[in-house]
Amino acid sequence: MYSLNNFDKQQFINQYWQKKPLVIKQGFDNFIDPLDEHDLAGLSQEPSVDSRIVSQTANTWQVSHGPFEDVNAHCLGAWSLLVQSVDHFVPEADQLMRAFDFIPHWRMDDLMVSFSNKDAGVGSHLDQYDVFIIQGKGSRRWQVGLPGNFNKINPHKDLAQISGFEPVIDQVLQPGDIIYIPANHPHNGVALEECLNYSVGFRAPSQQDMLSSLADFAIDNNLFNQRYTDKELAPREFSGEIKQQEVTRFKHMLQQLLETEQFSNWAAQFLSQSGEKQEFDEQDIQIFSHQDIVGKLKAGVPFVRCPAIKAVFLEQPLSNIEKIEDFMFYIQGEVFSVPLNDKELVLNFLNRPVFYLENNTLDQSSIFFTQLVTTMVNSGYWYPE
Repeated sequence: MYSLNNFDKQQFINQYWQKKPLVIKQGFDNFIDPLDEHDLAGLSQEPSVDSRIVSQTANTWQVSHGPFEDVNAHCLGAWSLLVQSVDHFVPEADQLMRAFDFIPHWRMDDLMVSFSNKDAGVGSHLDQYDVFIIQGKGSRRWQVGLPGNFNKINPHKDLAQISGFEPVIDQVLQPGDIIYIPANHPHNGVALEECLNYSVGFRAPSQQDMLSSLADFAIDNNLFNQRYTDKELAPREFSGEIKQQEVTRFKHMLQQLLETEQFSNWAAQFLSQSGEKQEFDEQDIQIFSHQDIVGKLKAGVPFVRCPAIKAVFLEQPLSNIEKIEDFMFYIQGEVFSVPLNDKELVLNFLNRPVFYLENNTLDQSSIFFTQLVTTMVNSGYWYPE
């Protein structure tokens, strides 16, 4: 397991989160890489994995996209192999990402891993999301600036760079060091030797992302069917004119939608999904009976949460607490519920990467919990060791 050192979480949120960059020296003591460059190259050959190689030779930039049959054929000059969502495929990488779980799960996107040779990087650029970058083996020089107006450069159609930023941070990171870079802060990282870097990226949904998802949710569930009405139709000289009161009426209809319980349910489902929804191969999932799961729980068998699984739930308004009968949570856009009496045990199960019953007494009152564990295992979200 990975645990942060030399780091005050509350101070970080108050002073740095989305405000200014920070270097955390030896954020991980005796850091151990969760994979090596050979493992990374192997992942880049998989069709289900998003990967690319960015290379520079004689001031010419090239970007090649995976899957790669022969990674070496694209590794020219100063080059970096970058692989997205490594936490979805490597449990140890998922554990590294969980070290940052003081940021809500729904906010976390994926772990991008890169391997670079000497002098490699992707150029000075901006990201639209916050990121923690952990230095694995080797070393890299990082320069980070403050937001501003910069000249945009596209040395390749798949590469957006900038020029003209003044660094406020200019440091070399060694294994176990971490740099935090807020969204829209210019930065540039150059490998000083062969090195591995781990980028913990965070979701920052755009209005467009949310509207698109909400529209799909409404169509799939046949929701938000209220129609426009205008009992006090305003006369006008030109029939093509749209009155401001009519625009206001449309705004009001949409505002009413935002206040519904269905909107809250959509938000939880939307935020429970990974940036790229995890697909599980049914052939790889071992199916257990309810009796099998009960036996394993009683025997103290550990149940392991699969990488990239996010279980989220809605905080309930105080006005609703007395009306609630079930505890509901969401995984991969699916909703699950158990009686409120089981909430504490279920939360313990959901929040621990590895769960086992510390008190192995199960009786008939635990049937909803054991049925839930059975469902989670047979859905591919947890598995017994």
